Amino acid sequence: MSPSDHLLELIRSMPDIRGLLRTSFEFDVERRECGEGLRLAAGGLLEPIAGDFTGGAYFLCAEVGGRRPVVFASSDGVCGLLADDLAGALEIIAGLQWRDCLGFSGGGDLEVMLASAQHLERYLARDNPQIVEERARVAAGLSLRVVPVPDLVVRLQEAASRTEPHYVVATDDGDVYGVAFGDYSEPRLGGWR
Repeated sequence: MSPSDHLLELIRSMPDIRGLLRTSFEFDVERRECGEGLRLAAGGLLEPIAGDFTGGAYFLCAEVGGRRPVVFASSDGVCGLLADDLAGALEIIAGLQWRDCLGFSGGGDLEVMLASAQHLERYLARDNPQIVEERARVAAGLSLRVVPVPDLVVRLQEAASRTEPHYVVATDDGDVYGVAFGDYSEPRLGGWR
């Protein structure tokens, strides 16, 4: 059994961790039907492993150097490499508001992403005061590390920057997804408040 398969099996066997991943981090292993009909534009197959609330999907890619990279494809037609393996991806998924960090990245600028992450963490702590405890529970349950947010931002930016050309997602009809870096550095109509 591969490390990724072992980790997925562990998630499925732990209802409390599976529930936290679904409700607090939008990683639902019961939604593997998300992303049907998608593949890598470079020709590789994608194995759906989870979905999010909006129809986006997480995929395992073919093994590279003993590890299976994880790609996310949104229902809006953007995609990105999250990490070189599932453990690394889950550390990002549970430890960072990664979608918005990419969305407000100024086109992938690390300094903009770090500033966005700081604002996003402040909003998250206000909206979900239990987030630190929930992150710790997921990490302990899955034997993951609790990584500081700035380090996760660096890892996310580095991985997403490697999306092209090997990890770009395409439909069976040949439509190619865009890369997940958003052009804005903060929300429009008022910025970070």
